[in-house]
Amino acid sequence: MADNQLSSTAPAASTTVSQPPIVRWFRVVAVAEAVTWVALLIGMAVKYVPDPNIDSGVRIPGMLHGAVFVLYLVITVLTALALRWNKGVTVLALLASIPPFGTIVFEVWASRTGRLVPSAGAASARAAAE
Repeated sequence: MADNQLSSTAPAASTTVSQPPIVRWFRVVAVAEAVTWVALLIGMAVKYVPDPNIDSGVRIPGMLHGAVFVLYLVITVLTALALRWNKGVTVLALLASIPPFGTIVFEVWASRTGRLVPSAGAASARAAAE
């Protein structure tokens, strides 16, 4: 009897909800976009602070950030379509790519308000958060 009670109180493996792959990609790329922003800011300091200027300080970080920036935009549109975001949320997610660390701020907000949850649970999570 005690063994049965222990096994019934443990969560079943099938009850855990896994994230869709697009949500995982969105989170990874959002963080990568912020990390490449940091690398670019460091590169800009290397380029402009020393005298004489070191122009190569932004070459690699700038290229990486540019590639990840474009990838973030593509992944954001794919995520918006998959999770059926409205236009306002989609535009906000896209605009989050402009200021440094905006993608992380948006990702945290979207997680807390249920916007990174597939459609069925998204409405109830959003209602509870608002």
